[in-house]
Amino acid sequence: MKVLVVGGGGREHAICVTLAKSPKVDKIWCAPGNGGIADVAECVDIKATDIEKMVAFAKEVQPDLVMVAPDDPLALGMVDAMEEAGLRAFGPKKNAAIIEGSKSFAKDLMHKYNIPTAGYAVFENSADAIAYIKEQGAPIVVKADGLALGKGVTVAMTEDDAIAAVKDAIDGGAFGGAGARVVIEEYLTGPEVSVLAFVDGKHLKTMPSAQDHKRAYDHDEGPNTGGMGAFSPSRFYTDDIAKTCMETIFKPTVEAMAKEGRPFKGVLYFGLMLTPKGPKVIEYNARFGDPETQAVLSRLDSDLFDIFNAVIDEKLDEMDIQWADNAACCVCMASGGYPKAYEKGKEITGLSDVTDSFVFHAGTKVQDGKMLTAGGRVLGVTATAPTLDEAIRKAYADVKKIHFDGAHYRTDIGVK
Repeated sequence: MKVLVVGGGGREHAICVTLAKSPKVDKIWCAPGNGGIADVAECVDIKATDIEKMVAFAKEVQPDLVMVAPDDPLALGMVDAMEEAGLRAFGPKKNAAIIEGSKSFAKDLMHKYNIPTAGYAVFENSADAIAYIKEQGAPIVVKADGLALGKGVTVAMTEDDAIAAVKDAIDGGAFGGAGARVVIEEYLTGPEVSVLAFVDGKHLKTMPSAQDHKRAYDHDEGPNTGGMGAFSPSRFYTDDIAKTCMETIFKPTVEAMAKEGRPFKGVLYFGLMLTPKGPKVIEYNARFGDPETQAVLSRLDSDLFDIFNAVIDEKLDEMDIQWADNAACCVCMASGGYPKAYEKGKEITGLSDVTDSFVFHAGTKVQDGKMLTAGGRVLGVTATAPTLDEAIRKAYADVKKIHFDGAHYRTDIGVK
């Protein structure tokens, strides 16, 4: 069987590596791919958001399955376009991907169906938003409504910070059209947990819990990034909490999307806060998270190709998905300066010295026989072990063997 994976980051590398383990899969293309993905797939130089070229390529090579991984092509309707071209595609259609593409849609959905989440208000006018902030006080959370590469959220500890975030988004165009509308939310406290689930429109199967680290620096300081590391399982997500989430959040969300005429098929990511008043939804993503995927898929014992097909065929309830009874830690190595200005083209050395981890490539390219940096997040060094503490130790031991000019990583992934 032949598979086309759309995307080119660490998440896509993890998906390609996991698909390659399937005895049914004998050919993988990845578009655009990266320097590490090239070891397991044929990389094709097509931008992940170029629907026309991607569909044309898929029609040419006729894969048995197209897996659309990133948020942007999903929100733009790539799955719809693939299906219209007669191809089997994994991922939500455009009308379901809106659950991530519009935070105001997601909040309104939760409000309508009594799914627990933070209190909120939506604004397109900065003056009205600022008045609301002054009325509510700080701390408070400001979110760009649309897709902003994981960087459209400001957890403001002061009113001034919240007002600045609103002005940047609405008046300053910091996130383009994605920030023309903002969602302002109540500040919640408690441990954060990420739970990803396979969903076939009616049924869902959750994956092991995870937690990512979004801030650039240790102790959750510095600007928000796409994610500086992740681990699985969460130290706080108990069986009792899982049952509560299934009954109050997971099933109700899938049922709500079906009732709205937007059946969700693909991977649905639940970003949760375990508050003193119970679990609440912070955000939904319409796809595998990054870097949670690197940690979670490292623990999968079942055939990912079979799971994708069960989702497409709405037979997920017939699947018995198996996970290893272990733990995983992914430490992201980023370019110096990320998520702000950073340089590319730095040579990466030491990859062949890694012994106890798998190195997922996020932003790399091969040039003149050398592996070079080609993005903000460069590598995701991921280790598994019987315990989380051992997985953390193994991952960091291998991180120290890898070098490139300006390399930056947090030293506390998995600690909190």
